[in-house]
Formats: sequence, C-alpha cells, structure tokens
Amino acid sequence: MSATTTFSVRPATLRDAKSITELHNATVCEAFKSATPNAPVPVAALEKNQAYWREAIEYAEPQVHVALDGDTIVGFVGFDRSRDKGTPQTMGEIWSIYVASSHMGQGAGLALWDAAREGLMEEGCTHVTVWIPIANDRALRFHELAGFKREPSSAKTVPIGTARVEEIRLKRALS
Repeated sequence: MSATTTFSVRPATLRDAKSITELHNATVCEAFKSATPNAPVPVAALEKNQAYWREAIEYAEPQVHVALDGDTIVGFVGFDRSRDKGTPQTMGEIWSIYVASSHMGQGAGLALWDAAREGLMEEGCTHVTVWIPIANDRALRFHELAGFKREPSSAKTVPIGTARVEEIRLKRALS
C-alpha cells in the first residue's frame, strides 16, 4: 500500500461525534448496497449512532481516531481489546475503520491503520483482528494488503436489519 496524500490523524473529540456519525452512516449504506444489492439498507437513527460515538469517544471504548484532510474528517477508526470470547488480553481488535469514498485509495485508511496499530501496541496487544463482510472485496483487499490473514473457520452470519451478512475474521501480528 502506498499513500498518495498525507493525512493527519488524531484522537477524536466529542465535537467530532456528529461528523463521525454522518461518515459512518454514509459509508455503511454504500458498503451495504454493494454487498447486498437486493436488501433494504438498514438506516439507524442519526441520534442513536451519534450517542454511541459520543460515548465511545468520552470513555475510549473503543478508542477512536480520525483522519483529517485539512480540517475535514475523512475517516475514522475504532480499536480496543478484542470483543471475541476466549481471546487473550494481548489480542486487539479493529472495531471499525471507515474512509469517505471521496478519499479511498489516497492513504487515509493506511494512516488510520497505523494509528490503531500504535495505540494497540501501547496497550500491550501483540495481535489484532477485524471482522469484515465476505462480500466487501475492497475492505478485504485493504486488510490483506496490510498483512491480515483470513481465518476461514471464523466465518459467521450476522443479522443487519432484515438482511443476513456473512462475515469473516482476519488476524495479524502487530510487530
């Protein structure tokens, strides 16, 4: 992966919650449409998502960082310890990573991944996982280029709105 633009990345502040929510809703809808073209897009209430991101930022669960192009938030990442049962304390997880479609392929995702990797290593994590919808080729390709490997036995079906989406876990060492 090579960056063609330099993005600054910083921890999110409470003032960023609205922008993160709007970016999250837009990118999830776009990804959902391409992965499940015949299913209606499940749109959560903006206020509910904004409350989630405000709480995540306030309590750092997950830790949230934003990528900036000038003063504009163009991506964000949420990361913390793994939520999967039975994983050791040294297992981190990318809870979410999203970049505005206008900035995909320009290095924002890589800048966010680098920030999450550093943050997880500071927390004592040695490995990291991420759950990706199997039909999201772009996200799978991004994470595989970043060194993640698929765990085929982890595949599962999760309900999203009225649709069911197949997800797979990817994993890599942080060092």
